[in-house]
Amino acid sequence: MRDFTTRIYRKLLLELKVQGYIFQTFQDFLQNPAEKVVVIRHDVDDRKRNSLHFAYIENAFGIQTTYNFRILPKSFDPVIVDLIRNLGHEIGYHYEDLTLAKGDKNKAIELFEKHLSELRHFYPVKTICMHGSPLSRFDNREIWNHYNYRDFGIIGEPYFDVDYNNVLYLTDTGRTWNNSKLSVRDKAPVNFDLSFKSTMEIIKRIDQLPDRVMFNFHPQRWDDNPFRWMRELVYQNIKNVVKRYFFVKNRYEE
Repeated sequence: MRDFTTRIYRKLLLELKVQGYIFQTFQDFLQNPAEKVVVIRHDVDDRKRNSLHFAYIENAFGIQTTYNFRILPKSFDPVIVDLIRNLGHEIGYHYEDLTLAKGDKNKAIELFEKHLSELRHFYPVKTICMHGSPLSRFDNREIWNHYNYRDFGIIGEPYFDVDYNNVLYLTDTGRTWNNSKLSVRDKAPVNFDLSFKSTMEIIKRIDQLPDRVMFNFHPQRWDDNPFRWMRELVYQNIKNVVKRYFFVKNRYEE
């Protein structure tokens, strides 16, 4: 079975439900976490219609997840945001304002407030998540060295407000699972002796997962169409080569 298809995504959701997990949005988890829970975050980086497809799949399963939108046109589309919201999902802001401001923290916070306000025209955004911007030298989280996102009515950011001693974090960044060599910034502390090479391996070993799990999906990577699936595979492999160079270059400069 090909990995990173909506077929295998459905299988994963089904097995998680069979295992007795409750699904919560990131906001709900922060405010009233369930004992045995899965939190699914989607970073809508590109190919926004794939995210809408995911939202319909989850709605059919009777679950709600969180969709984090960038403000760029390839991610943000008012119609799609509205449709996903109407399916009962949470909308978050996938911010990259320090990168957009080229490191100028004052301009970055102005952009953050402006973009957050734009997104709030469609949903009362309460959670945010940084965009990794892997080819940028700026870490978008560093804006919070100078400002506080709670001053903007935000209750949580997953890289700051989740105790990963008690929550297993799994991300498909790099079209792999928790591959630290291919994830420049989408990382969390590891407190569980678990590693997976494929989604099917997660499914087969689902009884080994802890009671609290957070998944981060990038829907543009998941497709049933063979041509689009192969195109994404080739593109991601090229991108991964660039990421490896980025790592080596940074280590050399340090």
